[in-house]
Amino acid sequence: MRIAFDEVRANKLKSWLLILLFAVVISALGAAFGLFYGSMYFGVALALIAAVVYSLIMLGAGDSMILGMSGAKPVTKKELPHLYHAIEGLSIAAGIPAPKAYVIDDSALNAFATGRDPKHASVTVTSGLLKAMNRQELEGVIAHEMSHIKNLDIRFMMLTVVLVGVVTLMSQFLLRSFLWGGHRGRKSSSQVAIILILAGLLLAILSPVIGEMIKLAVSRKREFMADAGGAVLTRYPAGLAGALKKIANDPDPLVDKANQATAHLFISTPFRKSKGFLNGLFMTHPPIGERVRRLEEM
Repeated sequence: MRIAFDEVRANKLKSWLLILLFAVVISALGAAFGLFYGSMYFGVALALIAAVVYSLIMLGAGDSMILGMSGAKPVTKKELPHLYHAIEGLSIAAGIPAPKAYVIDDSALNAFATGRDPKHASVTVTSGLLKAMNRQELEGVIAHEMSHIKNLDIRFMMLTVVLVGVVTLMSQFLLRSFLWGGHRGRKSSSQVAIILILAGLLLAILSPVIGEMIKLAVSRKREFMADAGGAVLTRYPAGLAGALKKIANDPDPLVDKANQATAHLFISTPFRKSKGFLNGLFMTHPPIGERVRRLEEM
């Protein structure tokens, strides 16, 4: 299982490097706003404070919002004992409290985990996945989600979504300020003012795209890490590999209530399959074939 631990270590480093780019983008937006109105340092400080406050608020309520948007309903041990047995057994193996269980009434084969931390976490599966998976495959899927919880990926991915939202809101505000607000900062030559405005406009236009690409890149790397962690928990990589093969062959993978804000949380993309360069660039998950290959090599 050395490969699994190497995968976890390498992807943690890469993911943290990617998340640092958010701070750079937010600071750049704040600097552009501050320069436009006369104080770069004030703009950077204001942007970072606003980002932190907004992030704390959203992290507190984000899991409830995600479950509600996804149409997830809580289930009891009496209703689905095999699901609860898998969750309880793997939570013991992971050394964390057993997360709450939710089910989405949908024929698509999918699952996700969410929450602030292991004490306030939940695992959600679709009814289609419960019907299609055997015991080892279901345990592989649950172990994958348990790995997200154990490694605090759930908090990390929620924070990434929040930061993308901050970048988008700030960029839209900055763009409107440049277009309709007029220059109210300190006096400067017309050429410098024009250059500053053009640079700010370019940053404001590109920032949401950059933020979205960072979010998707983090999500893809986290899926590889969760696959590796799930294999460690079950000591049976073939279970998750078999589950991913069934998910890849799902004739109707669309989860009806999934959207772009929650898509990266699922174990596989909850939208219908599509091809093309842009679809590949903005893909929320790595190719299932590559994930299966890595699992089969463990």
